[in-house]
Amino acid sequence: MSNTATPPQRRSVDLETRYDIERFLYLEAELLDDQRFDDWLDLFDDDIHYWLPTRTTRTVRERDLEVAGPDGAAFFDDDKAFLTGRVRRLASGRSWSEEPPSRTRRLITNIRPTLLDTGEFEVRANFHVLRSRAERHHDTFFGERTDLLRRVPQEPGFHIARRRIVLDTTTLLAPSISIFL
Repeated sequence: MSNTATPPQRRSVDLETRYDIERFLYLEAELLDDQRFDDWLDLFDDDIHYWLPTRTTRTVRERDLEVAGPDGAAFFDDDKAFLTGRVRRLASGRSWSEEPPSRTRRLITNIRPTLLDTGEFEVRANFHVLRSRAERHHDTFFGERTDLLRRVPQEPGFHIARRRIVLDTTTLLAPSISIFL
């Protein structure tokens, strides 16, 4: 008898659900680009895990070790309380890396939702985030996010329960990641 857990079953979603999920992700991007961080926080469940593990270059045989695991290094490994603290710090004007605030533009593409047997949705999506700050400073972030979404009865219809962000780069050229991805 094996000790491994059975992976959840995945099914494709209907077009209306897909549209609702896409609309939700576009709303989230808009809230962040408009710096409506308190409204953005409302999109998360209380048990959120917001995680950006580090990435290293590996050989083909070691490719499964390229992205750090749960016990490895991470740029972010946040829960709701920590995210709330980061938002409060941004609003205070005491976040030196965001004073003056960055201007951002987020592009969310290749949205791939699946329905899990738990009734939750696993959504993989690619992103490109441009950060412009202090007239001369520009950073770009490319990567993939994997979200776990839960339906909620009120608008906008979903909450984010988990987010795993994987950057395409292994070397961070930006001086910091003081924005949300």
